[in-house]
Amino acid sequence: MKRRTLYIAGGVALVALAIGMLVSRPDPIAVETATVSRGPVAETVTNTRAGTIKACQRARLAPPSGGQIARLPVKKGDHVQAGQVLLELWNDDIRASLSLAERDAVAAHARAEEACVAATVAQRESDRLAKLVTQSLVAIDTADRAKGDADSRAAACRAITQNIKVAEARVEQAKASMERTLLRAPFAGIVAEINGELGEFVTPSPVGIPTPPAVDVVDTSCIYVTAPIDEVDAPRIREGMPARVSLDAFRDRTFAARVRRVAPYVLDVEKQARTVEIEAELQDIQAVTLLPGYSADVEVILQERADTLRIPTRALIDGKRVYLYDSADGRVHVRDVQTGLRNWEYVEITGGLSEGDLVVTTVDREGVVDGARATQAAKP
Repeated sequence: MKRRTLYIAGGVALVALAIGMLVSRPDPIAVETATVSRGPVAETVTNTRAGTIKACQRARLAPPSGGQIARLPVKKGDHVQAGQVLLELWNDDIRASLSLAERDAVAAHARAEEACVAATVAQRESDRLAKLVTQSLVAIDTADRAKGDADSRAAACRAITQNIKVAEARVEQAKASMERTLLRAPFAGIVAEINGELGEFVTPSPVGIPTPPAVDVVDTSCIYVTAPIDEVDAPRIREGMPARVSLDAFRDRTFAARVRRVAPYVLDVEKQARTVEIEAELQDIQAVTLLPGYSADVEVILQERADTLRIPTRALIDGKRVYLYDSADGRVHVRDVQTGLRNWEYVEITGGLSEGDLVVTTVDREGVVDGARATQAAKP
């Protein structure tokens, strides 16, 4: 009887112990996972601060001399061709001077033609009299006078011919003065800004004092981004390297680019890290309109592998370990891995994992330790 009572008491204790263990056992931790898969991985360098979209050609134009706006044949947003007149100052006085110079040039040509015809006639007469002298039909002094007259008229022809060049130079001078009153597009582009209206006066910028341009022309067919790169990463970047550009204005896509310049100096800005400025020219942008001034980020691709084993970078711990989720026993286990190329998004795995394995991406979640019970969190 006593033994039976001991058995019953022991059984009750075991049951109580089992119930206590079940009650005190922690609930499985909900973790997010990612499947080890194959895909491209690139080693990249990114800018330290936001870059800026710029146009390869942009001209903030102002007339070389001051004056009153007489004609403004373009408006904001117009597409213009190289050499097209964008703005014209009042120039009636210069136009009159040009007309006078052109008429004077025409008169100089006429005077030269008259003088040279007279010189030709005088030379023929001199030659005729010289032949008659040999036949003793004309006095020698008469032939000498004819020769002197021919030489004099030939000299007059040469002098007036030089006057033609002087008159033509005056025409060119007047045209140059006229051109200073015209503002022309230096290249094909879009009129981005106009500061002035008909009848208003404009003046060129004083030396050392920037003023708003009369007309701002931008060529958006060639776009590049300028961005600062940390001085530690800058030595690895070379001209011609491929890059990817992302913009806040186009969050759903990236643009292929190529590094076209690495600055040969370091920017030392107070309270900021020392950086080197790079420029990356965007490729194939015909499908979208990228406006100069957009903020942008640049990823310069140092190395890239198109098809390799990879995991999300956020799953890597201390650069050499991951938490592997075992769906069979519902636990996470630490696994050492070997890595290759990496960027902010993916890490190349060269050893320690197989395609299809599940790695934990929420490694900083409380309770995630080696051997912890876990369950996969529902993906949003």
